[in-house]
Amino acid sequence: MSTTKGAAHGRRGERQAGHQVAWAMDHQGQFRRAALELAIPDDEVSRFTRHLRLAVRLSGSSDGVAVGQFGGLPRLPVDMDWPLAGVSPLPFIFSVDCAMLPRIDDSGLPADGSLLFFLDHEKDHLAAATGERRYAKVVHVPAGVDTQVAQEPTNYQANGEQYDVGATLLAQLPDWFGTDEDEDDLSPFQQQLARDLERDLPHLDELRALAYDLWPPDEGLASACIGGYVDDEVITSIAEQTLAGREKAGEIVIPVAKWYTHVEQEKHRLTSEWLSLASFPLVDTYYYGSFVIRHDDLTAHRLENAFSVTEFSE
Repeated sequence: MSTTKGAAHGRRGERQAGHQVAWAMDHQGQFRRAALELAIPDDEVSRFTRHLRLAVRLSGSSDGVAVGQFGGLPRLPVDMDWPLAGVSPLPFIFSVDCAMLPRIDDSGLPADGSLLFFLDHEKDHLAAATGERRYAKVVHVPAGVDTQVAQEPTNYQANGEQYDVGATLLAQLPDWFGTDEDEDDLSPFQQQLARDLERDLPHLDELRALAYDLWPPDEGLASACIGGYVDDEVITSIAEQTLAGREKAGEIVIPVAKWYTHVEQEKHRLTSEWLSLASFPLVDTYYYGSFVIRHDDLTAHRLENAFSVTEFSE
């Protein structure tokens, strides 16, 4: 079992700092300058960038610059036990070195240390109906903490072969942000959103094309995605639970005939508050895992408020 001491972390941090500076840049400024060169009005660019998010795509590293590890055994603080659900060890999915990730404007992600994700996908999926959240855990290990490769727990089955991942940026826009559906197929609320977009962003097509040109959307098989928008089904579920909780508390009364409209409006509101901390397919399964968190919780490093949603894709 190997141990990494604080001094070693310090030397490693110095090496990583240079890489982080190379990654870091003013992405909104980059986008604005490129849009202005296309003669798009500055106020319209500002309205668009309020909705533009950048996410980090993790995939097998081919350039030798590794930002994280999938599978295998995690590095845990020397005084930390393997995370459990009851008496069962939670499967380790992956970890990322926060200092090595591309810096994203106002992302809220920790600037250093590492993030480790653990998930028992089958039990987490089954527990969703009861609201249990003990089958998933995200751990932030601060920089400078002594760590070691954890011992494999008894009867533990590793989550696939260990491999390193590199990082690239990709642009994301909310699902409601422009749609190819016929207006007659949209709800009244969606029709209003479409009219507002047409009024406020007459150059929407050019702005969207520019964003995807600068930071191409996900192509091919990615190991995971850090940040960005929450999956539509997940944010819909959060909206439904939020409204149901408010009804139960007596704060609001929603007529059955108006329920879907209220969910749409609540989902639209929550889209700006929530973000995807991590999303990833599970190796050799039909499950898809995700960790979601409010932006203010992530900024304050309240990672205990993150929760997982495991979906079955087939």
